[in-house]
Amino acid sequence: MTRQNTDAKLHTGPAPLDVSRFEPANRRRLSAPALRTFLAIAALWGLNEEQQRLILGYPSRSAFYNWSKRVREHADITLDADVLMRISAVFGIHQGLGVLFSNEHEGVAWLRRPHDTVVFGGQPPLSLITNGTQDGLRTVRRFVDAARGGLYMPPSADEADFEPYADSEIIFQ
Repeated sequence: MTRQNTDAKLHTGPAPLDVSRFEPANRRRLSAPALRTFLAIAALWGLNEEQQRLILGYPSRSAFYNWSKRVREHADITLDADVLMRISAVFGIHQGLGVLFSNEHEGVAWLRRPHDTVVFGGQPPLSLITNGTQDGLRTVRRFVDAARGGLYMPPSADEADFEPYADSEIIFQ
């Protein structure tokens, strides 16, 4: 194999990330609506200020209040890419819970209930979400995404007594 062929093979794969997505103009466009939505989800989940700040990377209290005040007034703000990534993870968790549970309150109860799954170690998923790390957020996000795909989740109360159909019971017409 020639050097040129080897180099070509090394450069195949996903395209490089378009760094323009992190430019201030793009972050400014996304920041206010993202934070407003985050605050609504935080209220639904019953998060206190400390938990909200931990999820956002623990900004100072004055920065958090300033951001919150400005977005409620529909003013522009520009959040760091890290904060936007954290908010994105919350959006993914919230969306996944909406798919997994028939109403929002069941999803919130799931977040607050301790789980024996190895990932959670007997703790509620909310403790990982609010531990202040992106890793905690991403772990819960991946778990919820996997559960949406049919992995990990035990049957719900409605499904607990379900018995699979026998082949003879399945009729095609």
